[in-house]
Amino acid sequence: MMMLTVGPPPLPPLGPPWTIRRVSPEDGDARLVWRWMNEPHVATAWDQAWTLDKWTAELTAQLSGDHSLPCVAAHEGRDVAYLEIYRVRRDRLAALYTSEPSDLGVHIAVGEAGDTGRGLGSLLLRAVADGLLAADPACARVVAEPNVLNLASVRAFGKAGFRRAGEVAFPHKTAALMVRPRPGHGLTGAQG
Repeated sequence: MMMLTVGPPPLPPLGPPWTIRRVSPEDGDARLVWRWMNEPHVATAWDQAWTLDKWTAELTAQLSGDHSLPCVAAHEGRDVAYLEIYRVRRDRLAALYTSEPSDLGVHIAVGEAGDTGRGLGSLLLRAVADGLLAADPACARVVAEPNVLNLASVRAFGKAGFRRAGEVAFPHKTAALMVRPRPGHGLTGAQG
């Protein structure tokens, strides 16, 4: 039996007005992510309004592995969003749809409530998906799984070129499986 291996998720190249960086817990990013995760609009969607110590440990653990890459994205030099870019094969999502070995996934939290509802999230998601497909030529699609009840998030993914390919059930939520295929590749939906 041959084992399929893929590298860690890449940091996508983004063009202006966007920049993206790996989080650096020791340089204040843990405090930034912690603050954003405790904002009511993020806490409701993510359910991770943890302590600063727990977020510091979480970010440190993600950075030491090859499953998920925690990042901060900036728009015109101002930090606006926390993202987790992940290898689907190393995630529980892999068992819920017909995944391919190089599929990449993305989670996003726009940090400030004033930055929501203006299209900023969908513009960032489009740039991130384009960047991931450019960074990993083997990746045929970028996926996401926002809660079906989070209509604003589902709409933002749709505006960014992701298409709804079904629903997937997690213990804590039912999610819309959103897929952004590489041009020329089709969609693959949820299993069962």
